[in-house]
Amino acid sequence: MSDAQDIGTVLAAVLDDPYGSIAPPIAQSSLFAFDSYQAFEDRMAARSDQAMYTRVQNPTVAAFEGLMAQAEEGGAAVGFASGMAAISSTLLAFAKPGDRIACIEHVYPDTYRFMERMLRPFGVITEYHPPAAFEDDPDLLDGVRLAYLESPSSVVFQAMNLAKVAEHARRHGTLTITDNSWATPVFQRPLTLGIDIVLHSASKYISGHSDTVAGVVVSSQEHIAQIRDLTLSLLGAKLAPFEAFLLTRGLRTLAARMRQHQATANLFVDRLAALPQVRGVNSPGSNDVPGLAGRSGLMSVEFDETVDIPRFSDALRHFRLGVSWGGFESLILPARVGLAQAGEKNSMQKFGVSPNLVRLSLGLERAEDLWADFISALNESVT
Repeated sequence: MSDAQDIGTVLAAVLDDPYGSIAPPIAQSSLFAFDSYQAFEDRMAARSDQAMYTRVQNPTVAAFEGLMAQAEEGGAAVGFASGMAAISSTLLAFAKPGDRIACIEHVYPDTYRFMERMLRPFGVITEYHPPAAFEDDPDLLDGVRLAYLESPSSVVFQAMNLAKVAEHARRHGTLTITDNSWATPVFQRPLTLGIDIVLHSASKYISGHSDTVAGVVVSSQEHIAQIRDLTLSLLGAKLAPFEAFLLTRGLRTLAARMRQHQATANLFVDRLAALPQVRGVNSPGSNDVPGLAGRSGLMSVEFDETVDIPRFSDALRHFRLGVSWGGFESLILPARVGLAQAGEKNSMQKFGVSPNLVRLSLGLERAEDLWADFISALNESVT
């Protein structure tokens, strides 16, 4: 695809239905029967791909997967019940005891926990590196089985040159995996940059309505077949038909929503730079790195010590306090809340996130209303 608008063309092509329905039918069935013994045997022997059981295959889910494969320009896709199901199922499909993983610093906190609490005890060792190390050290991935990337990374939103990292990885036979939830295929298509596997927390911008928890992985047909065979079928974290229907609905408005998120984010980035209480704004934009064609509505702002973060958070009216992002509503997540999370040291602590950092998810409300709310809350919280 040449640009964001092409996603709409993909939708029209993939959702062509013999009954003429505009929305994809929901195949709300746990199983699918066969017309003959021979058809049943052919499916069991993998000589056909007829739907058989929704844990591994469903027509509504397949329609969504087809859309995602085309949107990301991949050979195939597989849907999951959550973003973490997509992440864990992908890692478990390709990592084995004794393997090394090179992971981006400031990775999504639950991905970090999975690496440390689930993979490390089984002999899979993860080492964490800043984006510059992946880009500038051509031998960083020597002996590394998997490179797990985010561009931009979580919380601090550092973008990286994925094409350059992919080139290094190919030299060492390292499989590359990239989380593309922030940019979506509207603003970035990692597979076209040489990355092997791209995944999404589809709960975020792909859904766009804060009513769905889901994940999706896109790659070559060979890689997706391995994930389907090993982890989708055996772990059972399948995507449900109704969620797939909602995700298809979300994809239909994805390009328009991302343009609106970007417009609001551009307004905030421009105005935040002039505020004396702001030390820094983390929000990569179009062409900051090769292959990045736009800015999403997720960013972080670091305040100085004059801002009372709890007071600022409570003074907001349009921004709600909460996790996740990507929906209509604007949200705020202070880093202090993440740093206070119970349990083992989390990724925010490990990689030194400032307690004065605040993550903003800019929604689809009127941009000037959001800015007025932000400034009003800031004025109330300065000590």
